[in-house]
Amino acid sequence: MSKDRLEAFMDAVLAIIMTILVLELPKPYPMTIEGVLALRDSYICYILSFFWLGTMWVNLHNEWHQIKIINKKVVWLGIVLLFVTSWIPYSMSVVTKYPTIKLALVLYGMSVLLVTLANLWLSVALYQCHVDIEECDSHQHAWYMRVRYIPDITVKVIGIILSATILPTAIIFAVLITTVWSWLPIEKWYKSKP
Repeated sequence: MSKDRLEAFMDAVLAIIMTILVLELPKPYPMTIEGVLALRDSYICYILSFFWLGTMWVNLHNEWHQIKIINKKVVWLGIVLLFVTSWIPYSMSVVTKYPTIKLALVLYGMSVLLVTLANLWLSVALYQCHVDIEECDSHQHAWYMRVRYIPDITVKVIGIILSATILPTAIIFAVLITTVWSWLPIEKWYKSKP
């Protein structure tokens, strides 16, 4: 199967999910500066979620760039990724309604972690498709996957544990850290690694 149809579908669904995020924001009441400032936690969660999803979209584009064909496994893993990603607006809306409740933040953290795990699973399947077509350096790819995903997953798991126990907002910081981490040019390091 050509990758173009699935890639366009995933782009469209991600764009819709990112648009829904803003619709989940509560409206200020009363409509005053104080009412707007009272929603600052909601705005921070929205901004973070939007840019985290945007970063995911950019990274997906980078991973799909070299892929020529895909198989059924990649198609279904793309659907799974979109399914877990579609929970982000809901879990964000729970956090915006209950910004200090541990369970709300843990739910958000679990949603983010599931998206990361689905993304990892899809990345592995994409690489396998690529290997079927071309000769690739599996050691370099394994290094890239470790550097990209192990710190990301570790920070999110720590954030969820801290949110569930002593610091409810830890998952927000974990998502911020992993978003910034994913902006690093790891692909360049991966390609230049001997």
